[in-house]
Amino acid sequence: MPYEILVGLRYTRSRKRAQGRNRFISFISLVSMFGIALGVAALIVVLSVMNGFQEELRTRILGVASHVQVQSPEGGLMAWQQVADESLRNPSVRAAAPYVQEQGMLSFDEGVRGTLVRGVIPSAEEKVADFGRYMQAGSFDALQAGRFGIVLGRDLAAALRVRLGEKVTLIAPQGLVTPAAVLPRVKQFEVVGIFEAGMYEYDSSLALVHIADAQALYRLGDAVSGVRLKLDDLFAAPRVARELAMTISEPGLVVADWTRSHANFFRAVALEKTMMTLILFLIVAVAAFNIVSTLVMAVQEKYADIAILRTLGASPVSIMAIFVLQGSVIGLVGLAAGVAGGLAIAHNLDVVIPALETLTGATLWNKEIYYINELPSKVLGSDVSTIVTVSFVLTLVAALYPSWRASKVNPAEALRYE
Repeated sequence: MPYEILVGLRYTRSRKRAQGRNRFISFISLVSMFGIALGVAALIVVLSVMNGFQEELRTRILGVASHVQVQSPEGGLMAWQQVADESLRNPSVRAAAPYVQEQGMLSFDEGVRGTLVRGVIPSAEEKVADFGRYMQAGSFDALQAGRFGIVLGRDLAAALRVRLGEKVTLIAPQGLVTPAAVLPRVKQFEVVGIFEAGMYEYDSSLALVHIADAQALYRLGDAVSGVRLKLDDLFAAPRVARELAMTISEPGLVVADWTRSHANFFRAVALEKTMMTLILFLIVAVAAFNIVSTLVMAVQEKYADIAILRTLGASPVSIMAIFVLQGSVIGLVGLAAGVAGGLAIAHNLDVVIPALETLTGATLWNKEIYYINELPSKVLGSDVSTIVTVSFVLTLVAALYPSWRASKVNPAEALRYE
């Protein structure tokens, strides 16, 4: 083993009784290790949560929304079958389904709630969305033309205090003009199903009816609001939307993909992830640069040792290598502890969060604020490797200056008073 490594490791793991200055140096070293470990663990956990949140949000949004939708700006699309057929000619489009989307108000007993009413054909809608998988009660296929059945989100049903088989009153904002007054259009619907997508925005405000019932209530005739499309690759949605805008023969249609209709969500998540990464890297940097003070004091304490090594023939580069190794070991120990702790927490958030909520009595994850009902986590190897690399480089940079100072020690000056 080269003597630089031997001496550097000996300085790092020295077990002589710490007195005064040595004890303080050991304390600063422990603080540096703990700071690096805490910063690295926090980085891994936060980035894993942000990755999981982004993926879960995207999955749940697209489980109810669509990859691409083609709609008429006037709100009535008559030739929807032609639009669907032309869309399906694109090799990236897997399925198409027409829909009617309007505002409404649901009333039951003494409860009233505003809602987004979506008229669908269940067999076609199953190909572009995942409502069948989200059903908590009843059946999505129970939506049949002329039966006037309705499927509600779980939170919407809970707010109205309505159960399966009961009837709710749907009030359309478009009124009926009579000689006496303008009256709202009102129709009773039987609750045939309750779904839970796990996203509060939909669970609390979305109601599904058969497309024929929606057309009858809103007096659309055979027109629909648009056509929803599902793609082979959801990340190809912007490209496919541009292609469809040029190939669909029906003039005046608007082709929108999910990255545009929900852009604010994903921009906010991406910006938050970037800022949190920068902030937490500052924590790692502060902890890493504590190594500077540790090594500066260690160099002062080892002046005589350095002078003796120099007189025995050690070069300045060798002296520098000894203290760089000492700083690197401090950083590596902190890194190892941080990675282990971060991965353990990130992979067990489903246990950690409920335990913290029980311990503190506070709600740490509110689905009404964060849109989804559980805290997700997804550890990416690229994130972990980036965190480890940058953190280790910071510890090396922090160790360079005091190590360079050690290499410049003059043996004669250091040994004058020994």
